[in-house]
This record gives sequence, C-alpha cells and structure tokens, in this order.
Amino acid sequence: MALTLRWGTVTAVTQRLDELIRCTVDGTECIAYPRQTGSVEVGDTVLVNTQAQDLELGSGGFDVLYANMTRGLGLLPPPSAHVMALPYTPSQSAAVCVEEHDQLANDLGGMPVVCCGLHSQVPPVFGGIGAGVRVAYVQLAGGALPVAFSDTIRTLKTRRLLETAIAVSPCHDGDMQAVTVASALTWAKARGFNVVVCGIGQGIAGTGSAFGHGGMAVSEATNATAALGGRAVVAVRYSGADARDRHRGVSHHTLSALRLTLGQRDVAWPSELGRDEALGDVVAVDVEGWQDACSGLPLRHMGRGPAEDPWFFATAFAAGRHARALLG
Repeated sequence: MALTLRWGTVTAVTQRLDELIRCTVDGTECIAYPRQTGSVEVGDTVLVNTQAQDLELGSGGFDVLYANMTRGLGLLPPPSAHVMALPYTPSQSAAVCVEEHDQLANDLGGMPVVCCGLHSQVPPVFGGIGAGVRVAYVQLAGGALPVAFSDTIRTLKTRRLLETAIAVSPCHDGDMQAVTVASALTWAKARGFNVVVCGIGQGIAGTGSAFGHGGMAVSEATNATAALGGRAVVAVRYSGADARDRHRGVSHHTLSALRLTLGQRDVAWPSELGRDEALGDVVAVDVEGWQDACSGLPLRHMGRGPAEDPWFFATAFAAGRHARALLG
C-alpha cells in the first residue's frame, strides 16, 4: 500500500473547527485534523495525501493533510497516553483510552444499544430517540475512521441530541477513545448514559460482498451488546420500491448481519410497512410523524433524501423510537 504524497502551500482556510479544518492547498480542497497535525495557517508548507482524489474514489473530492512542515512537527502526545492508534503505520500516534484510566461497568443492565450499518442511518435514529435522554455515539470501523470528519455528529451535538462520541479502534479522534466496542459500551453504562448508538463513519467502502463493512459492524455491536446484558436494537437498511439500486428492499448487508448475530436482538420495523419474511421476527414500531421528528437533521443517502426514499429513513427512525420506548 503505497502512499501518494505531494508538497504544497496552504492558500486558504475556508472552515476552522476545533477538530476539523477545511482549507485549500495550491488551490485544491483539503481537510486537516488539527488534533493530529497541529494548526494550519495560510502560507504553511504541508504534505498532503492525494491518493483518494487521484483515483476518483468515493472518499475523494479533496486531499487530506498528512503533515504540516511549518508548525506541525514535534507535537507532544496527550499526557498519560500509552495506547497507539493506527499502530505500526506511518500515522501512528498515542491516544488516551477509556480502558486505561476509567471505570467500566460489569454489564449493560438492559441498556438499549441501536446498531446501524450506515452513517446515514444515524440522524433518523437520533430523531427517533429524541431529546431528554443521555445518548452516546460509538463509531466502528467501516467508513471514515476519524469521528471528527462527520458533520452529522456535530449537528447532533448542536441539537443536544448527542452528548459524547466514542471512537473504537481503528477509528479515532472522538471525544473519547476505546480499544474495543465492549469497552466503549461498558464505559457509557458506567457514566450513566441511557442509550448508545453504534455505527460506522461516512464514506463506506463498497466491496460488493454481502459481508461488507456496514453489516459486519452491526453484528459486532449486536453480539457485544447481547453478551454484556444490553438490549440490542438493529436498524434495518431498507430502500423503497422507487430506489434503483441493488439494495432495494431489505439490504443483503442487514440479512448477513442477522445471520452472524448470536445473541438476542430486536429488529425494529415500521408497522406501516409490509413485513419482509426474510427478517424473521420483528418488533413493529409506529413511525407516524417521523418527518417532523427528524426536521432539520441531515437526511441524505446515496444522493436521495426523504422525498426520494422515505422508508430508508423511516426504518432507521423506528430503531431509535423503539430504543426510547425501552426506557419506559
């Protein structure tokens, strides 16, 4: 796996956040993660990774800042950090992990955990959960690894629907870092969270296999939740009859995830939608009013919004609403 790097000069900074900077390098769009590379200023000499854009991949459209040669060398790791993120790669860095310093719960005590296979399911799930409860988001591998890349997560925090985002290795750059999903879940339980939502970052790599990243993330989260005494709620990936792709109906990724799920799980399903026998037993959920509940949230999947594929979002919403109902 060869890196494709080039020298450049920062010619503009177009957005500056604590965890993400959007800039241009010699006129080409670029993103930087300042908690890894240090701050970025106009005129800085930088190294950028151009490979995704060069190959016109789904994760392309911009370069990624690899190193800031002007002000990003000699950065110190966080105090008390001993676990390496992305170990033995050119991007390895030390991270403070919950396993090292924090108390973890022995079990989840029935805590609902919603398991998503796509990042685009996350907003309607949170719409279904609603406000007034403490919710943590746990990001698993399969899409973008930096949690900081997600504008969705920032929006959910702004709306006060999400309190804390936890990155599970190899994901990184969240509010908290965990080595495993089990640790992330038990950390959230110990901190008094009511619900956890698990999912992958945006920009999933499509492999064409039924055992692709999203489905396997669902089975991993579901199995960990069941083994730890939580209540796993599966968000079904579903596209309506108007969707013209191979994921029409119940996606084969969801069916593969359920096939690999060993413990108890609730498969949330809109009561207004005709049942799909391939799913087996489901929990029927009334999703009336889901559009209003999700108003203002970023609802977009494969170029389609609620008008083009309403059941994709309504089905994810059902999982969130069911998780909220489990709280009593």
